[in-house]
Amino acid sequence: MSTPTFATRLAEVAEAKAALLDEARPEAIARQHRRGKKSVRERLAALFDDGVFDELGALASSPAEDRDEFPADGMITGIGRVGGRFVAVAAQDFSVYGGSFGPYGSLKVHRLLEHCLNQGIPLVLLLDSGGHRIQGGQDSWHFARGGTFFQDLAALSGWVPIVAAVMGEGFAAATNLAGLADFVVMVRGIATMGIAGPLLVKAATGGDISKEELGGAAAQVDVNGLAHLGVDTEEQALDAVRRYLSYLPSNARERPPVAATGDPRDRRSEVLAEIVPADTRKPYDVRRVITEIADRESVFEIQPKWGANAVTAFARMDGRPVGFIANQPMRLGGMITAQACEKIARFIAICDAYGLPLLYLIDVPGFAIGPSAEKSMLGRRSAKLVFELAHATVPRISLVLRKGYGMAYFAMAGGQGFVSDASLAWPTAEICPMSIEGSVDVAYRKDYEAAPDPAARRAELVAEMRRAITPLRAAGGLGVDDIIEPADTRRYLNDILSRAGGRRPNRMPPKYRAISPV
Repeated sequence: MSTPTFATRLAEVAEAKAALLDEARPEAIARQHRRGKKSVRERLAALFDDGVFDELGALASSPAEDRDEFPADGMITGIGRVGGRFVAVAAQDFSVYGGSFGPYGSLKVHRLLEHCLNQGIPLVLLLDSGGHRIQGGQDSWHFARGGTFFQDLAALSGWVPIVAAVMGEGFAAATNLAGLADFVVMVRGIATMGIAGPLLVKAATGGDISKEELGGAAAQVDVNGLAHLGVDTEEQALDAVRRYLSYLPSNARERPPVAATGDPRDRRSEVLAEIVPADTRKPYDVRRVITEIADRESVFEIQPKWGANAVTAFARMDGRPVGFIANQPMRLGGMITAQACEKIARFIAICDAYGLPLLYLIDVPGFAIGPSAEKSMLGRRSAKLVFELAHATVPRISLVLRKGYGMAYFAMAGGQGFVSDASLAWPTAEICPMSIEGSVDVAYRKDYEAAPDPAARRAELVAEMRRAITPLRAAGGLGVDDIIEPADTRRYLNDILSRAGGRRPNRMPPKYRAISPV
């Protein structure tokens, strides 16, 4: 028997790799297409620049299994460029036993996460899986040992951006993985998320519920807030992944990427004074304010459907990535609820992890009150909000557009309580411990009810109190650094960002860790 030549061996390797491609598996790929989904390799080709990536562990398989039956063990891992920078991707292949987790697929992901940790490159998870592989996997011999998925992802958190795109089945393990991602996008009508799917729910509770009702995007994006964005197509999901990454550095030791936008840094915007009514009872869409202040076409809102009384958005200012946090008067008058607290607190943590300055636009009547607010654990959620801001080391600027009432004003970085790089106000600002009407009703009810004309006396008291809460009074007590014309807002913010520089020294003592309120 002759010794195999180099060419023979090379041909054998090429044949083994070719067997993993879509062309070698037409029936499986056709079934995936009939489900309305792209194949995993088509997704990767669409995500990476020029469709090129280095696949890792493609030929891994168990000696006891047929590689043709479990191509790539249902998990494709690799590294390529997204937006010109290296990104690692782990992608589940639903055409291989429903994308279920096998032993070698798990080992491949572990190896990939080691690369992310050691090389400081972002991680993208393309999730499409029915969960743990029951075929050959229901065995405590290997399951009891477990893997290091969660330990690895926890180590990566705050070191490199972690993004998950749920593009099909995502119950069980896929949801656990996505829960540790910084940003999760779902494809509406196809993607699902949840701790357990409908069959397990029925077995455990006897209840019948559809996949979409239990864990579709309408539930997990719009209502529960488990995912951050719902889109209509896989192409839009991959675009969202690319756009999200474009605002962030590859890791926490790099500076956020600056991109020329061609928008003049001192551009005036006369329309801002028209967008925001001086009458604090009239609503407006604060997203229009953000769009006018930020570089043109640069705003990317995070969680637009959930906790919609607050707006969190990446954007650019003179090319620099920043994080905008704003109250939304179109929803609940901009009041801060438990959902809004959780949404803002998490956004602060992401911006702080990767060095993005925080720009606060304040128009807040206060925190939500009443039994429903207490049931939502707003006391702890609001503490989480200030906890994250207190630990942040990035520049922060606050701008009071109209209302800055109560503790919510401070939670939105108002005043000097969190050592802002600038505290600004528009001429329409009102800053005080609580709403004017509410304070009059609490403190002076007997006064105006005893008057000959109670309504007129109440209006007189309201007007008298309002004269004491002007921005001039706030500036007189150094609560705000300056009162600016709305049209000049962009120029002011860009100037402050330019001189604020990067991170400030960490003010915390040499403790091992802080204890989060939630």
